[in-house]
Amino acid sequence: MVQSSVLGFPRIGVLRDLKKANEAYWGDKLSQADLLAEGKRLRLAHWKIQKDAGVDIIPSNDFAHYDHILDHIQLFNAVPERYTSQKLDPIDEYFAMGRGHQKGGVDVPALEMVKWFDSNYHYVKPTLQDNQTFSLSKDPKPVREFLEAKEAGIHTRPVLVGPVSFLALGKADRGSSVDPITLLDKLVPVYVELLKALKAAGADSVQIDEPVLVYDLRPEIKNAFKPAYEAIGALGDAAPSIIVATYFGDIVHNFDILPAFSKLKGIHVDLVRNPEQLEPVLKQLGPSQTLSAGVVDGRNIWKNNFQKSIALVQTAIKALGPERVIVSTSSSLLHTPHTLASEKKLPAEVYEWFSFAVEKVKEVAVLAKAVVDPEAVRAELDANAASWKSRAESSRTNDPKVKERQAQVTPEMHNRKSPFDSRYAQQKTHLKLPLFPTTTIGSFPQTQEIRVQRNKFTKGEISAEQYDDFIKKEIDLAISIQDELDLDVYVHGEPERNDMVQYFGERLTGYVFTTHAWVQSYGSRCVRPPIIVGDISRPAPMTVKESKYAASVSKKPMKGMLTGPVTCLRWSFPRDDVHQSVQCQQLALALRDEVVDLEKNGIFVIQVDEPALREGLPLRKGSERDAYLQWAVDSFKLATAGVEDSTQIHSHFCYSEFQDFFHAIAALDADVLSIENSKSDAKLLKVFIDEAYPRHIGPGVYDIHSPRIPAEAEFKQRIQEMLQFLRPDQLWINPDCGLKTRKWDEVKGALTHMVNAAKYFREQYKDQA
Repeated sequence: MVQSSVLGFPRIGVLRDLKKANEAYWGDKLSQADLLAEGKRLRLAHWKIQKDAGVDIIPSNDFAHYDHILDHIQLFNAVPERYTSQKLDPIDEYFAMGRGHQKGGVDVPALEMVKWFDSNYHYVKPTLQDNQTFSLSKDPKPVREFLEAKEAGIHTRPVLVGPVSFLALGKADRGSSVDPITLLDKLVPVYVELLKALKAAGADSVQIDEPVLVYDLRPEIKNAFKPAYEAIGALGDAAPSIIVATYFGDIVHNFDILPAFSKLKGIHVDLVRNPEQLEPVLKQLGPSQTLSAGVVDGRNIWKNNFQKSIALVQTAIKALGPERVIVSTSSSLLHTPHTLASEKKLPAEVYEWFSFAVEKVKEVAVLAKAVVDPEAVRAELDANAASWKSRAESSRTNDPKVKERQAQVTPEMHNRKSPFDSRYAQQKTHLKLPLFPTTTIGSFPQTQEIRVQRNKFTKGEISAEQYDDFIKKEIDLAISIQDELDLDVYVHGEPERNDMVQYFGERLTGYVFTTHAWVQSYGSRCVRPPIIVGDISRPAPMTVKESKYAASVSKKPMKGMLTGPVTCLRWSFPRDDVHQSVQCQQLALALRDEVVDLEKNGIFVIQVDEPALREGLPLRKGSERDAYLQWAVDSFKLATAGVEDSTQIHSHFCYSEFQDFFHAIAALDADVLSIENSKSDAKLLKVFIDEAYPRHIGPGVYDIHSPRIPAEAEFKQRIQEMLQFLRPDQLWINPDCGLKTRKWDEVKGALTHMVNAAKYFREQYKDQA
């Protein structure tokens, strides 16, 4: 018998229930007891969905109120002293690490948060000390939630992040120099204790995720697997059987690590991302080990191709026999929306092409039956084949005019008219900016009133003219506040935009949109990615009206705000029938038209955000990464190179850890680069010195993911640290990212301190102006 399994299920609920509960708790509108009860309700509902679908192996401990790595930080009592010393309740300590805490006399910033591999999910980075210790929490969450499911009559497989990945994904705290992987000997005994506790609770199997196996690993990390899993394997029957799970890439380059797992039940591999690894992996398994075959995509929303998946699984069965094969999702379904059943407005044709988490769970169960007895699920197999045939033959996917324009792109279209020095001389005269210019990254708070008015307009309850008047008033408010703050380059605040990708997708051909297909990005932040189903073009200007109005009522330069082609691609659900480079170039051509139109309408500072550029970077060095960087950089340059030298092009990036592909950042040729940096070590900026980076840089000076308002002294300290690595005439002062999730009092307080700090340094360096 072939079993079916799911590596993880989305946490947020059908209607973003978890987001609403968390935010109500943070706003003192929901009690702690009710918050925890809502978490329990969601867990039980998700387990039942999987059980009712016929899944054999159902995960537990995949739920988190904020982040699963943050759960492990608390599980192992690896909480930095600056939080434990506050004596907060455990759930408040947990949230303080995730989002900061500035309440009741407690003022602590959040831990650093970074992207989870090449996804748009963010995890909280374990932050470790030179004298770090670990111990198991008194009421271990994996045990508690296993028993919770057991009490409901559902037997689950607890999910843990493995000891090597937990440490490899961590960092030394500021003031510490420890290499996290050297702490393995202290951490592994805690895993041993936890596995014994799970066994005692009745768990017969555990999933241990070691996703770092898809990376090129330095020797210290590669060598850590052997002692870690020898200790775990030595438990024998004292621990549950263990499947080590990998995903988001292949593990062929790390086959020399697999002997460390020889005493474990088996291994899970991602056969959606890298199906070619199947046969080599089969040859590496021990004589009784199991393969968990990840054939249902945990990262995209397209219906599974049963024919292809069955062929892969049958290859495994032929080599191992049915008892040693598990059909599974490629990764956790965390990265997919909850259910397609909530979508009532999708065109009927494309509705049949999609599969969200609830539907993917059913696909896993069907596939496990189909590989053994296809006639038992003949109706499902026939329906799947018909859906794939419909999509392949649809006229929605191809636009000859788009392809014709792509064929006319020339190398010269990727280059600005002049080098940076010549451009900047013109920009300096044109824009008249001071030393240490201040700006924001684009968005201002999306208030309840903005959401109400947008909803009314969407439902037809107010006219387009009424909505436009409302948006103008919001722009007026944003500009008046920037006048008060005395910023140097203004933004219009983006009150008309629902999302930085969806807004543009709604104005481009080739996209379709959902109403409830929310995906967790971090904490309570959820996004609703648009879906690319066909060739992309721009029928009309998308942002010119609002930016032109904002410039007309502003006394400072107004910055036009666009989302770049790579980010539009990465933060959508892309097509899986056309290479991503083709889709990205189509987006670049559409944005090129928008950039030129903004300039024609008096917008001479234009920011084209690419926060997803690093996220899209293939996880391993080599030809695939080189090819990605080539087409990604070309797409950005194609989008931005059509303007005059006097127009200043900005771009924004999430996370400042790009030393390993800095040449690509430089090749973008943006005049000003802003980067999320407030929770990173300023030493990461040293690369700009090492590479003699000539253009301007705005490393973020405060964390916008937290409601906390930093003191002016903190801003000064950050700027002083940055000046060790950047020239005064090169440095811009700005927040980490956009401010749409914050409240106005938080924004005003933080930006007041930021501008005052910039003015302080402007005075200190006035001789260099």
